[in-house]
Amino acid sequence: MRHSAKNEIRLEIQGMSCVDCERHIVRALQNIGAEDITADFRRGEAKFSLNDLNRLMDAREAVIQAGYQPGDATLTWMRQGQSDTEQNGQFDYDLLIIGSGGAAFSAAIQAVSYGAKVAMVERGTIGGTCVNIGCVPSKTLLRAGEINRLAMQHPFQGLATSAGRVDLGQLVNQKNELVERLRQNKYIDLIDEYGFMMIRGEARFVDPRTVEVNGNRISARFFLIATGASPDVPDIPGLRDVDYLVSTTALELREVPKRLAVIGSGYIAMELGQWLHNLGSEVVLMQRGQRVLKSYDSEISEAITRAFTEQGIEIITGATFQRVEQKGNVKRVYITVDGEEKVIEAEALLVATGRKPNTDSLNLQAANVQLGPRGEVLVDEYLQTSNPYIYAAGDVTMGPQFVYVAAYQGAIAAENALSGNRRRADLSVVPAVTFTHPSVATVGMTEEQAKRAGYEVLTSVLPLDAVPRALANRETNGVFKLVADATSRKLLGAHVVAENAGDVIYAALLAVKFGLTIEDLNSTLAPYLTMAEGLKLATLTFDKDVAKLSCCAG
Repeated sequence: MRHSAKNEIRLEIQGMSCVDCERHIVRALQNIGAEDITADFRRGEAKFSLNDLNRLMDAREAVIQAGYQPGDATLTWMRQGQSDTEQNGQFDYDLLIIGSGGAAFSAAIQAVSYGAKVAMVERGTIGGTCVNIGCVPSKTLLRAGEINRLAMQHPFQGLATSAGRVDLGQLVNQKNELVERLRQNKYIDLIDEYGFMMIRGEARFVDPRTVEVNGNRISARFFLIATGASPDVPDIPGLRDVDYLVSTTALELREVPKRLAVIGSGYIAMELGQWLHNLGSEVVLMQRGQRVLKSYDSEISEAITRAFTEQGIEIITGATFQRVEQKGNVKRVYITVDGEEKVIEAEALLVATGRKPNTDSLNLQAANVQLGPRGEVLVDEYLQTSNPYIYAAGDVTMGPQFVYVAAYQGAIAAENALSGNRRRADLSVVPAVTFTHPSVATVGMTEEQAKRAGYEVLTSVLPLDAVPRALANRETNGVFKLVADATSRKLLGAHVVAENAGDVIYAALLAVKFGLTIEDLNSTLAPYLTMAEGLKLATLTFDKDVAKLSCCAG
């Protein structure tokens, strides 16, 4: 049902000090067409209503021109019971969201809190990548693989453990049950809980304010594009003619392949390659670059390469891919490395060379939305596209590909669209975790990034065999590396290869985000025999040789 809305707004205002100030604010808001205006200098706020929410920016500008500073705005739609067509021929929804993943649901929940009428359009499975084909299914299967590896091989004498044949089909069934439960509890059930509309079908823009879904045209005050991304496949001769896997189809395998070849060695390639290796596959990773995780510091890529190699995973770097072919069940990848031709044969081939944004079917040209070179939706710091009524969030923008980033962006996009606020999306301190064993976690700047940013840099590199927890675990492949500003001694970045690195990195995130110094971290008490103690030891390493300290000494 279409509806109209009278927008009642509360706007925080700084600088009012008397009744005359209140009068100035009232006059300023009257000049831009606001109604029902009250101002209160003691509360530092003004309340008013607008028939057209798009004039909220005009109201903010009027406050500035009057000599005051507008702050956050909050609003509630006062439903009139009339259709937009009946009253002013405007919109079906206040916010129409295309997609149903982390960014979409976060935006919908935020929008509903403003009293907005919200609809979500989904052409496939509700919940997006993370819960269905990404984080949740992969991490539960990674854990299964890790347990199988420990049963087959561990560093402790006197423990007689073994592992039988892996029933991958049963593991996948259990994974699917978890996915279905979380999809229901964390996504589908929330639709009725928050009271927004779910429209099943594919959305396609027909003009800057209208989409078509299932032959029906739907208009909205604002739109959010949150359609995510999907696996990208490189243009290697013959590849598209063979039976290859991508990250989504690999998670549906019912049998463990005897030998797996992986094109790519980023975090998806490494996680899934190690997972199948832990279940019994022989695995070879191949990539064009000279080292894995090439955007990280060299100490990080060297540590994880060493760990993988010792576990029996082959890593080929500097490869030029010539062609791919299949004969029977055998896939052959023809590569050149250092001028030498090689043929890699495998029962299964996984292609994990990155992701591409899901924008092809949206007809964004009709909406005047500009795209980047990879087809990504271009947004500004407020997550607004080149069309001021359309926002975008999550993987479709090709920013950091994490569900927590998508959810953060979705909420900000809804706030900026519906409240008139201008809240910036701050992605300067984003943690990243690769769930291998050992795991890799990083936050903030690498050494090279800090130097390019103009910092005089201090670094600390602590091998994992200097961390007591790693010694107790008898697993010492790994490293802690910290990057600091030599002048202020503030921590700029932290990079960890260790068991539970993802749990450790949150403490480092707080240090980087809030500008803690080496001395601040040195003054803390780190619990002994935890991996997090490695952060404390790494800060000590800036000025001391921790090998010459007693246990727990600071």
